[in-house]
Amino acid sequence: MENLLVNEHVLWHGTPRQGLMLRGADVLMIPFSLLWGGFTAFWEYSVINADAPWMFRLWGIPFMLMGIHMIVGRFFLESWQRARTDYLVTNARILIRSGIFRRQLKSLELLDLGEFSLTESGNGEGTISFGVSQAGNMFSGLAAWPGDETVPRFDTIADARKVYEIIRGAHRAAGQTRPLAQRQG
Repeated sequence: MENLLVNEHVLWHGTPRQGLMLRGADVLMIPFSLLWGGFTAFWEYSVINADAPWMFRLWGIPFMLMGIHMIVGRFFLESWQRARTDYLVTNARILIRSGIFRRQLKSLELLDLGEFSLTESGNGEGTISFGVSQAGNMFSGLAAWPGDETVPRFDTIADARKVYEIIRGAHRAAGQTRPLAQRQG
């Protein structure tokens, strides 16, 4: 990655799981999106067959588009976003590079890193959240819109526990390199 600082070296580099995937939040999102989409399709069908004014016909179009996004589009959009995301752990920082339309780089200093947590599945895949998170909540993976991450995280990475231990070690080592006056105060 071209954004490394002087004396900074990479400890781990990875990406989230690729392709389409279901999350815990889909238990509620799928039925809701089907109800939403079904209602808007019924609305459009009804106003067109009733020869309603153009305003009524046009009114339902944004809601139908939202329904299509909730039913199928969100899976493809999230997959595309994960394909354009990569993660880096260095001896000084956590770096998350992502974005759908424009690439953004989020940098978290290990010295300033507060709470971080691991949520792991049985196959070793997991998510590492940095900051106060909803770890363990079945809705924690739900991003309503692309890029809507309130808590920075390494999402659906392989060997999550190994990466978590790398981060813990780097965090501990970064704290030991802090000047003594800063460690005490």
